[in-house]
Amino acid sequence: MLSIIIVNWNSGLLLRACLDSIASLKSLKTMLVEAIVVDNGSVDHSLDLPDYPFELSVRRNERNEGFARGCNQGAALAKGTFLLFLNPDCALGPDSIDAALTTLRRDVDIGVVGVALSDDSGRIARSCHNFPAIHHFIGRTTGLARLFPRLFDSAMSRWPHDQDCDVDHVIGAFYMTRAELFRCLSGFDERFFVYLEDLDLSLRIRRAGFRIRFLAQPSTYHKGGGTSDKAKAARLFFATRSRIIYAFKHFTAVAAWGHLAVTLVVEPVCRVGELLIRWRVSEIGEVRRGFAMLLRDLPSIIRRVRQR
Repeated sequence: MLSIIIVNWNSGLLLRACLDSIASLKSLKTMLVEAIVVDNGSVDHSLDLPDYPFELSVRRNERNEGFARGCNQGAALAKGTFLLFLNPDCALGPDSIDAALTTLRRDVDIGVVGVALSDDSGRIARSCHNFPAIHHFIGRTTGLARLFPRLFDSAMSRWPHDQDCDVDHVIGAFYMTRAELFRCLSGFDERFFVYLEDLDLSLRIRRAGFRIRFLAQPSTYHKGGGTSDKAKAARLFFATRSRIIYAFKHFTAVAAWGHLAVTLVVEPVCRVGELLIRWRVSEIGEVRRGFAMLLRDLPSIIRRVRQR
């Protein structure tokens, strides 16, 4: 059995399109599939759903508990041997599920399978990543990753994603794993509210001796950005917050504190400077609000990273 876990937060019609793509799977006739929607306090009508030809359950949180916790809540309810964490802004390709399941069943040393993700134009996103080192994080905070991606960006952006390959990390928009392995590793680290919780889990899965596999065909649609497009300041806050937590968890203390200093002092200046150069002055307020949120939450972040 396959359990598909979808964390929803004001996804609107995207959630219905995602569930419709599950309903259209040919393998529904030969395989037990359940979908578990964990709703993080949505205030739109995204949960006004029709009946579907598969088991669908909804867990409603009164507030936004975050992506990592939402995934863990869904996994706790799941009955499947395999878990697929699927973003609500995805629509499954006709054979993506079958290809991923076949790979996991055939190769017992594979712990995670991801598939190619296409956008509205059919272009395949360069979504796989190498595990970052501290200089990659510094490159992200200072903007050097955009100027010198080969040196400062851990994304596999130069690889066209046109063939099956073992990689360090496939992003969590389509992230299929073994339920037993997921539970053995205690699932996603809930200190990550959103962003990098999937990277952290991939690293722990690799350290446990399992491979991570990317499948180039068939692809699945992924809108990208999803509902976070509606809250740019919050997105900036959670992205920088997750980088800080990841750095303290996986880098040396000296590197992590150095990254924190650069994040607080250098990154705001670099971001504002880039917006001025691009004449996107209206977005400067979002940067100011995002880093104000980060400063207010800094004592809480420090308490969390001490739970090493």
